[in-house]
Parts: sequence; C-alpha cells; structure tokens
Amino acid sequence: MDTLLSKVSPNAVNMIRMDHTHVLATFHKYDKDTPTRIKLALVDNICLALEIHAQLEEEIFYPALRAVTTDNEVLDKAKPQHDEMRRVIGELRSMQPGDQAYDDKVMELMRDVMHHVADEETVLLPEAERLLANRLDEMGVEMTKRRLQLAGPRAGELAANTIKAMSTTTMVLAAGGLLAGSYVLRRAFARSH
Repeated sequence: MDTLLSKVSPNAVNMIRMDHTHVLATFHKYDKDTPTRIKLALVDNICLALEIHAQLEEEIFYPALRAVTTDNEVLDKAKPQHDEMRRVIGELRSMQPGDQAYDDKVMELMRDVMHHVADEETVLLPEAERLLANRLDEMGVEMTKRRLQLAGPRAGELAANTIKAMSTTTMVLAAGGLLAGSYVLRRAFARSH
C-alpha cells in the first residue's frame, strides 16, 4: 500500500494547500440565505475537515518543521490558532443553523481560518519547501495514511453531508452523468465481447 500511496499522495505542503483551498471554497458556498439543511451539511464538513487538517499538522507537519527551523514565531502561533478554531467549532456544534447567532459564528470561524491560512501560506509553507524539500513526499504519504485513519470512520457522514450540500441542479446533473457513463461503459463492454 505504501507504493500506491507514494504514487497518489501529494507532498505535505501541497496537501496542506489543498486542504486550505477545499475549506475556503466550502465556506464560500455558505450564505445566510442558504437553506438550513445545506448550512448544516456545509458546516459539518468544514468542521470535520478543519479538525483532521489541524491534527495532521500538529502530529506530523509542525514537529518536522520545528526540528529544522530556528524561527518559530509563526509556528508558535499555529497551535493556539487551531485551539481557537476548535473552540468555535465546539460552539457551532452546540447550535442549530436556525439560531440567530449561527451565521455570525460561521463567519467568525471563516475569519479565523483565513488568518491561519495566510500565516501558513506566506511563511510556514515556503519555509517547509526550503528546509524540508527532501522529506515532503515522505511526509505526504505519512499524512495521507493518518488522514485515512482519521476520516475513515466518518466517511459515511462526509458523503452524506456532501450530498446534502448539493443543489438539486447539481444532483440532477450528477445523476445524468452517472447514467450517461453507465450507458457508455455498457456499450463499450458489449462491443468488446
């Protein structure tokens, strides 16, 4: 499995950037006028993605970077930023999307995440690319393995929330694509036999 993971895993820095892009894009799907079920699905996926991301960084990425750098100012802020995100996530999970303060709390989390992403993207990731260049692929594989361990038990929840967060139009288009793909595969299979 390590050989396969080494072929499909992004390096550690690219994985972190992909996580940032995914979470920020999901935040941008959120709107105060979004239906309640979609708000809940989006926020649940954002929260889970952030929790997994923070754990990967704290267990694997930050210790590796700390071992090779002397400038720890931004690195020292990273864990407290994660702790603040976890606090806001806890508050969001105790609320309902219909609560008056829910939208404000989601925006607070988004601001915290954007600040954290800016610190990492402008300082930590370039530093890691410079100082850990020969280890980033290996770290990416390690982070992928750990991500699978963390997300695996929640895969059904992630999939359900992703479906709930889709608009009706997107679901119809996806279903149409699946049907068309199925038809093409059946025709190709029939021709080959």
